Amino acid sequence: MTRIVVITSGKGGVGKTTTSASFSSGLAMRGHKTVVIDFDVGLRNLDLIMGCERRVVYDFVNVIQGEASLNQALIKDKQLENLFILPASQTRDKDALSQEGVGKVIDELKEMGFEYIVCDSPAGIESGALLAAYFADDAIVVTNPEVSSVRDSDRVLGILSAKSRRAVNAEEPVKEFLLLTRYNPKRVEEGEMLSLKDIEDILRIQLIGVIPESEAILQASNQGIPSIHLKGTDVAQAYDDVVARYLGEERPLKFVDYVKPGLFKRLLGGK
Repeated sequence: MTRIVVITSGKGGVGKTTTSASFSSGLAMRGHKTVVIDFDVGLRNLDLIMGCERRVVYDFVNVIQGEASLNQALIKDKQLENLFILPASQTRDKDALSQEGVGKVIDELKEMGFEYIVCDSPAGIESGALLAAYFADDAIVVTNPEVSSVRDSDRVLGILSAKSRRAVNAEEPVKEFLLLTRYNPKRVEEGEMLSLKDIEDILRIQLIGVIPESEAILQASNQGIPSIHLKGTDVAQAYDDVVARYLGEERPLKFVDYVKPGLFKRLLGGK
């Protein structure tokens, strides 16, 4: 049975697309047939992070408007046999997406045998974000450890509980997970960031993972590969743990505690 997972947030720039790329790649690495859809019409970025921007011929809006078939628009990932990307349009208006059109595409993807449909949502509560949220079975709410990001995430949780298809049809609620990105335990210790406990107390949803603040994310974006492929990095490990937890495995939480450097490291200028 297909699961539709929306990667969402209330605030822009928190790492949704980075997460969508690594999360969908992680599912495919474990043998699951997965498609990731870019819902951010007009501001297409997913194809850049997935390294397939030059292969975009048709997009999500072309399919909805009958200008191309789904097979024509789907891009097969270069690294993973069972991962596909459905890019957004850069030239259309955000209102080009319709509930009926998105629903037809999702139904067709289900018929094609995809186990997971990952929806990379725009930030906030615009039409693309509302449509991505509407069809969700599961939601990964991405937030940074700062007050405005957490507050806006709370607003998104309200939309998921009131405006999703599951809510409209009085079905079992969307399963919500919290993903904390750009977490820096040292800055938390120094009072510059909200702590993990503060955020959990405010949002009160299940924590699925913590992604550390890391230069590896920028490195991956510049190379056009999802961060989960950067073997040996803290970010790749963190995203692998997120996928494992989503699939029901138990993994200890990493990258949340600040370890003070020893005297020798401090003498050498370590932080």
